[in-house]
Amino acid sequence: MHAAHEKLGIDTVVLDLRQLVDSFDALVVASGRNDRQVRSIAEEVERRVETALGIKPTHVEGWAAGQWIALDYGDVIVHLFDEETREYYDLEHLWNTAPAYRSERSA
Repeated sequence: MHAAHEKLGIDTVVLDLRQLVDSFDALVVASGRNDRQVRSIAEEVERRVETALGIKPTHVEGWAAGQWIALDYGDVIVHLFDEETREYYDLEHLWNTAPAYRSERSA
């Protein structure tokens, strides 16, 4: 959450999926205003996770277009969207029964 906040990410939310799926524990979802900001947030997430935990994502998807980037850390998957793409996929609605923890920064 802090990495997205640092890069002025919008509406960061962590969805706790431990009681709903077996394949991973949480989704982190955040938005940027454009592809450049989405990539910047992704870079900051990668940098902070590697610095704090010494791990890199096992898989990264969507870097080229920058409208949606997924960083797979095994138990935690980070989804970064531009605002329009986030609205289209609406992951929070898909997982609406999961406990959600939002950052204090909403815009």
